[in-house]
Amino acid sequence: MSSPTPTSARPHVVIIGSGFGGLFAAQRLAKADVDVTLIAKTTHHLFQPMLYQVATGIVAEGEIAPATRVVLRKQKNATVLMGDVFGIDLAGKKVTSRLLERITVTPFDKLILAAGADQSYFGNDHFAEYAPGMKTIDHALELRGRILGAFEQAELSDDPEERARLLTFVVVGAGPTGVELAGQIAEMSDKTLKGAFRNIDPTEARVILLDAAPAVLPPFGPKLGQKAAARLEKLGVEIQLNAMVVDLDYDGLVVKEKDGSTRRIESQCKVWSAGVQASPLGKQLSEQSGVELDRAGRVKVGPDLTIPGNPDVFVVGDMMAVDGVPGVAQGAIQGGRYAADAIKAELKGQTPDQRKPFSYYDKGSMATISRFSAVMQVPIPGTKKKFETEGYFAWLGWLALHLVYLVGFRNRLNTLVNWFFAFSTRGRTQLAVTEQQVYARTAIGQLSELERKTIAEVEADSAGADDPTGSGPDGAGAKGAASKDAAAG
Repeated sequence: MSSPTPTSARPHVVIIGSGFGGLFAAQRLAKADVDVTLIAKTTHHLFQPMLYQVATGIVAEGEIAPATRVVLRKQKNATVLMGDVFGIDLAGKKVTSRLLERITVTPFDKLILAAGADQSYFGNDHFAEYAPGMKTIDHALELRGRILGAFEQAELSDDPEERARLLTFVVVGAGPTGVELAGQIAEMSDKTLKGAFRNIDPTEARVILLDAAPAVLPPFGPKLGQKAAARLEKLGVEIQLNAMVVDLDYDGLVVKEKDGSTRRIESQCKVWSAGVQASPLGKQLSEQSGVELDRAGRVKVGPDLTIPGNPDVFVVGDMMAVDGVPGVAQGAIQGGRYAADAIKAELKGQTPDQRKPFSYYDKGSMATISRFSAVMQVPIPGTKKKFETEGYFAWLGWLALHLVYLVGFRNRLNTLVNWFFAFSTRGRTQLAVTEQQVYARTAIGQLSELERKTIAEVEADSAGADDPTGSGPDGAGAKGAASKDAAAG
């Protein structure tokens, strides 16, 4: 077990997470008289809004996921540690992380928790094996392999029913991610892959966008939602609303209609973008401080983004629950910067009770649908109204905004070049996939489950040895269960 502690006497700020909230908070503290340690379970800062473009072969993963260590290398007061934080001790002011078998304990004076959120399957976590989410680079690469792999399998099949199942792509969730992904799968099959196969016609692929809600893009309002739906339907996307997924397996899914009836859709390639669940670290904060969590596990922070009785602990990004602040990049960026500014103000003598409440500035929302088509909603300053538009100019605005927030000039340039070729020629340069990309995540999950099962068996056997009669609460029952598992194996 290691315990990296800054050698200086300056306040030590620990940031958990390298997403928008964590990275922008660290950069905001660049000139502050503090030591900053950023701990993240990945080596990169992920520009999550463009993950769907990795999944559909438009841009390379490196262009939207620069190495955090490289991004912060010129910031002398910043240290980057890789590790999955699994323990927060508020009383002892320390966090504990794990990298493989190495345990690291890091003390803090100030803590900024920006660990983000994972995909939520609403209690059906086994769905993840058959319908990956869209939260990580691993998800995007796996999905790219599944999409292209479906076409390759269909090319080898002579069975019409099997071909139909392979060429049916289902996207669950009609929010921005689902809309963007469905549109790009439709464009890729209709344009990029057209004529590339000899036994199948990729343009006959079926793309279905499902949602239990009654509208597409609900946060954008009915007008833009209907515009987006019309554009998707023009691309050939089938939109099925008021349809809740109740079961999912390798070959398809079962959908429950509004009237209670169910039906099955045969589809091998499915993607889930229907919900999010905040990092489980929020539960630890709740247990130790009494802070309330919302249904998605987000922390209901105070006006200064801290938790009760802990003015040195900030929660930002997808982990914080603040009325009027959506779970988008801007919310995380502004929250991270606010926390950093509060820490800098305290260095100048401001006390926690003098902090101004966090105020979110809504810069608007955007979502692309296809080439030359997007929807945009921007608040009009000084009024409660919003400017809404869709089509080509909204699409240009989306491109410009995302280029600005990409980290690194070279990444912006490479992305711009890829966009030029993808949108002008319909070609895509990032269509290479490997078997590991498709199956590694599932294999690792199965291996972890096997490891947990083995540990449980060993503990059960040990408990049985301690209780020779086998009559204790951990005796016959636990040992018998372990024996059954061993026999099944």
